[in-house]
Amino acid sequence: METETLALAQEIDFSMLALFARATLTVKLVMTLLLLASFWSWAIIIQKHINFRRARQAAAVFDQAFWSGEPLDELFETVGAEPDGAAERIFAAGMMEWRRSHRQDGGLIAGAAPRIDRSMDVAIAKEAEGLNKGLGFLATVGSTAPFVGLFGTVWGIMHAFQQIALQQNTNLAVVAPGIAEALLATALGLLAAIPAVVFYNKLSGDSDRIVGGYEAFADEFSTILSRQLDA
Repeated sequence: METETLALAQEIDFSMLALFARATLTVKLVMTLLLLASFWSWAIIIQKHINFRRARQAAAVFDQAFWSGEPLDELFETVGAEPDGAAERIFAAGMMEWRRSHRQDGGLIAGAAPRIDRSMDVAIAKEAEGLNKGLGFLATVGSTAPFVGLFGTVWGIMHAFQQIALQQNTNLAVVAPGIAEALLATALGLLAAIPAVVFYNKLSGDSDRIVGGYEAFADEFSTILSRQLDA
């Protein structure tokens, strides 16, 4: 009897495609949702790595230009009012407010320094929002995917037990396929969640460091302008 059961079990296809095909509609929907979430998570991860590398490179190039000794007005003319780089946009926001704060006679309107700081803070906030865009999805996938997969597993096991009750047979050939299909949902949930959590933490740290660099630049730039205001 055991030999016949093992022979029947060996004839069953336990590949992922076969397990998916034999699963119930609910479990199939759960698996499809998890696969889509995993695919979208990896798309965000790859895109964020590219964007962050470009942001660091652009910040390094502009930082070199800023500290090259070129007059700020000339650098602003070179950069323009709507530059492409994030650090350049923060610089442009401060310079535009600096120019708006001058009266026609050349004097400065009172409260120029706080306005310049607020302008750069707003620019930094916009850049931070762009850097963090999509990270919330990774956090959501990382926290919910295991539970979604567990729901698929519970549903699949419930269906497997129903089939066992209908066939009134508990041998391995009857039990194994249903349990395997159910456990595949949990595996897919972990497959989606683990990379999402790992890269969410990494990308969040990278984003914080980039934004910290922008804030440090804004403070240095504000210090330079305050010296001119005092002079």
